[in-house]
Amino acid sequence: MAHEYSLSDVLERMYENQLALEAAVMEITLRLEQQGSAEVAENVRGALEAIGENAGHIKQGLARLKRSGAS
Repeated sequence: MAHEYSLSDVLERMYENQLALEAAVMEITLRLEQQGSAEVAENVRGALEAIGENAGHIKQGLARLKRSGAS
């Protein structure tokens, strides 16, 4: 295999994807609010809150993994 990805590299990419999806969903939420779908937007914001909290844990775990030198 020409290039193997370390575990921390793969997890970092997954984390970046999570942030990108969070941003995309937020854009949709803002559009929903503009169109008067406040209840739906509120439900989505609740889910986005969980994503944000989990992102913090993931980032800390990645930092710990990289410091330990684990692959």
